[in-house]
Amino acid sequence: MAIDRRQFLRYGATGSIVAAVGVSAASSAPFPAPRFLGEPFSLGVASGEPAPDGVVLWTRLAPDPLAPDGYGGMPVDPVTVDYEVAEDERFTKVVVRGSAVATRALGHSVHPEVTGLAPDRWYYYRFRAGSAISPVGHTRTAPPPDRPTQRMRFAFASCQSWSSGYYTAYEHMAREDLDLVVHLGDYIYESSWVVARRGVKLPPQLEGEAVDLAGYRLRYAQAKAEAPLQAAHAAFPWLVTFDDHELDNNWAGEHPGLGNDVHRLPFLFRRRKAAAFQAMYEHQPMRLAQLPSGSSIRLHRRYRFGDLAEFTMIDTRQYRDEQACGDGKAVLDCTDRYSAGRSILGAAQRDWLVDGFAASTARWQILGNQVAMAESDYDPGPDLLLGTDAWDGYIADRNAVLGAAVDHDVANLVVITGDRHENYVADLHRDFTDPESPVVATEFTGTSISTGGDGEDFPDTGRALLAANPHMRFYNKQRGYVRVELDHELWRNDFRVVPYVRSPGAPISTRASFVVQDGIPGTIEA
Repeated sequence: MAIDRRQFLRYGATGSIVAAVGVSAASSAPFPAPRFLGEPFSLGVASGEPAPDGVVLWTRLAPDPLAPDGYGGMPVDPVTVDYEVAEDERFTKVVVRGSAVATRALGHSVHPEVTGLAPDRWYYYRFRAGSAISPVGHTRTAPPPDRPTQRMRFAFASCQSWSSGYYTAYEHMAREDLDLVVHLGDYIYESSWVVARRGVKLPPQLEGEAVDLAGYRLRYAQAKAEAPLQAAHAAFPWLVTFDDHELDNNWAGEHPGLGNDVHRLPFLFRRRKAAAFQAMYEHQPMRLAQLPSGSSIRLHRRYRFGDLAEFTMIDTRQYRDEQACGDGKAVLDCTDRYSAGRSILGAAQRDWLVDGFAASTARWQILGNQVAMAESDYDPGPDLLLGTDAWDGYIADRNAVLGAAVDHDVANLVVITGDRHENYVADLHRDFTDPESPVVATEFTGTSISTGGDGEDFPDTGRALLAANPHMRFYNKQRGYVRVELDHELWRNDFRVVPYVRSPGAPISTRASFVVQDGIPGTIEA
């Protein structure tokens, strides 16, 4: 099934259009809620994409979230979902009321875009469908781009394989003092390879590989039914992108990855992409601008937080060329990596990124990136053993982006990355073939929430990686997330880790902290 855009624009966008009107708006097409056979807000609530005057809100009606058909136990009919935004948790000072229409075409999800809010302040929100009331969410608007902004705190995370362990890290993240959460991809996994949760058995509808809309919807429902993840979504606004496992392991542009053989056929892979992108939109707090069109979706976008920070979220999957020298595994002597015509971003997105370097006046330029940008040599000897699924397989693009940062005098470029299931810190040189080339930026790679199981503090693979890569400053392979605090003088990066995920209840600690100073590329341990 692919989304019918005409049906969406008739019903599904009603909430977004109404919300833009402001306070006390109401739906022009009310549809009564059915008698739910379960909790309709079983997947929680979320907000995201904060702007100075508003945010996008999200929920999905799913009284039976793991129903095998992927419809969440909902009937065919549309349902009117009301929402409120208030200054207080008890909703005595409501500032916006509105309605959105949840339709079967989008899995009965809604994405009202609320405007008319005051900048740089916190709000509470909730939904209602019939007599059912959702949990209360907490969100905030951004400071205006030109407003002096003293401080920001955010966290970034990635890689949350449900079958690999519990989402304990999100319990701790929800208690942090944050302005924003950035998720860098692998929010779901299309295949459940191994169940590491002790004493837990997968239901049969989740045992295979997701290749259609029902399958992807079930993966999102499985993840979003987890209380720790719901708590983190309800506590802060999020910015979300994808990596590969939202669709197919190691997919690249129009080329399928390592998954289902039948769906490697071009027309079936395009249909699979359309299903995966629609399911992602249905389950994330994204704006109408991110509504997929068939097998394409626009996920590269910018977010500004006062005069302090600009987040540039890039897409390293949808426009890339196929991996050099194979499917992205570490290879020796792959000269194709250096081809000038190979791109991980695509020409249009690369130009958009570089133009942003020239135009932005924010103190910190933050690149939300999926796969490792720093050179990652896995051979501590004289040879270069490099993976080609990351930027190591697309040297021309890496040099172009880092060179443009130098040419445009970007003083404070920091790259935040997921994918690797490891914590590490790396200085980014303008050209890694020349060890004497200048350091342009710092890359902080964050570990997984759960993928890979319990993990280790400092395994032999980490020792080898640090030995082979003098530009890398730190390595750790436990699970968790990264917490960042920044002001106009300093970026502080805390690696927050849990000792285990195969069973719940793990404590959290800060494994290491690093800082970047204003105007000085590179990092030092705090």
